[in-house]
Amino acid sequence: MPKLASETGSNAHEYSVSELAFSLKRTVEETYGRVRVRGELGRVVIAKSGHMYVDIKDDKSVIASIMWKGSVSRLSIRPEEGMEVIVEGKLTTYPGRSQYQLVIDKLEPAGVGALMALLEKRKKQFADEGLFDADRKQDLPYLPQTIGVVTSPTGAVIRDILHRIADRFPLRVLVWPVLVQGDRAADQITEAIVGFNTYPETHDLPRPDLLIVARGGGSIEDLWCFNEENVVRAAANSAIPLISAVGHETDWTLIDYVADERAPTPTAAAEIAVPVRTELIDTVEDYALRIKRGLNRTVERKKLGLEVAKLPKLDTVLSGPRQRLDMALSRLLPALDVNRRAHENRLNILSTRLRPDNLTQNIGRRREKLDNVSRETFTTMRRIVEKSAERLSRSGKLLEAYSYQGVLARGYALVTDTAGKLIREGKPLARGEAVNLTFSDGVREAVIDGISSGASSGALKPMRKAKKRTVKKADENQGDLF
Repeated sequence: MPKLASETGSNAHEYSVSELAFSLKRTVEETYGRVRVRGELGRVVIAKSGHMYVDIKDDKSVIASIMWKGSVSRLSIRPEEGMEVIVEGKLTTYPGRSQYQLVIDKLEPAGVGALMALLEKRKKQFADEGLFDADRKQDLPYLPQTIGVVTSPTGAVIRDILHRIADRFPLRVLVWPVLVQGDRAADQITEAIVGFNTYPETHDLPRPDLLIVARGGGSIEDLWCFNEENVVRAAANSAIPLISAVGHETDWTLIDYVADERAPTPTAAAEIAVPVRTELIDTVEDYALRIKRGLNRTVERKKLGLEVAKLPKLDTVLSGPRQRLDMALSRLLPALDVNRRAHENRLNILSTRLRPDNLTQNIGRRREKLDNVSRETFTTMRRIVEKSAERLSRSGKLLEAYSYQGVLARGYALVTDTAGKLIREGKPLARGEAVNLTFSDGVREAVIDGISSGASSGALKPMRKAKKRTVKKADENQGDLF
């Protein structure tokens, strides 16, 4: 059980945790109702909700601070780590974490010197990256068809630009409205530059040939959005040539260094963007007049040169060709008449041949001649066939008379061994060797001498069985039996 104060011997008031925490909160807020603090920004975090959490520090201490969304939107510069600032707000505590914090409602750089130091730091960074190099800059179009302007839609700047363009050379102008001051200005200017470079071109809304980023004069804090990194990089990466017209002639921002052309004022930007139409017309007319004069002088000089050269007259040069042409024409007309009469006579002869009675006679004669040729051809062919058949019959009879089959029909036989080889003599044959005898009506098998050497024992020598073979026709190896 907890002891009572009387039991512990102490008269101190006993607080709960919440009572003590909120008592401290009231004490801090009453004692430091509103404070102004100078220090360096440490951690800078802008949450999705829009609130900003920062640390204000010096070389010994750190104060956790918060700035609500409404106050953040009114800032003229974007807070960055390392920036020296002066903040105003009220000091309070956060009981949930037992810590005190500063609720900031106003934040500004600690003098122009702090902003200039940050500006020089960024300038050196971009210069080291080569964003200021002259070879990165593009040439401005001499006479753009469409100009895109990034500026505030309500200020005097846009009116000056439109009025100046209308006076010099009226053309299409597209305005992308943006804030030109405050914390959201840098993001909107960046979106406008990127948007002009990326939106799809249509007939009604063409893509600009030239961009102008413009704002009127102001303090360094007012113009600070044109020193932000996202704006500088968007201008440097623009594929469309860009003119920077921020502030007055003495005002320089980082976008001026990366732009393809810097104008001292917005009105001067319009003058750089387009020529004077009347002056352009006068210039073109002057050029046309000078060209005409030059051509006239050239013609006169050439004419004088021809006169000095004393060239023959045109009639003298053409007299010879004209005479030749007249002579050719005088020969051509009679020749054409003779040619016409010759073709006319030939046509008459051909038309006579093509009359119906002459045509019928010609056809009859042609047909009779064709029939005679056909009869003679048939008779000649039949005679040739009969002679060829007679020669073929005689050759067949002669072949039959000289063939060995005719000899066999007269009673002779053809002797061959079992391999079909012709046997002309009997001496090489051994007793009991099998042979084939070819007669006119077929082939028979035989054995030399009829019996083998073992006939005394009453046993016949087995004969080698001859291979059956069909009668072969005479070939070039067949011997002569006569």
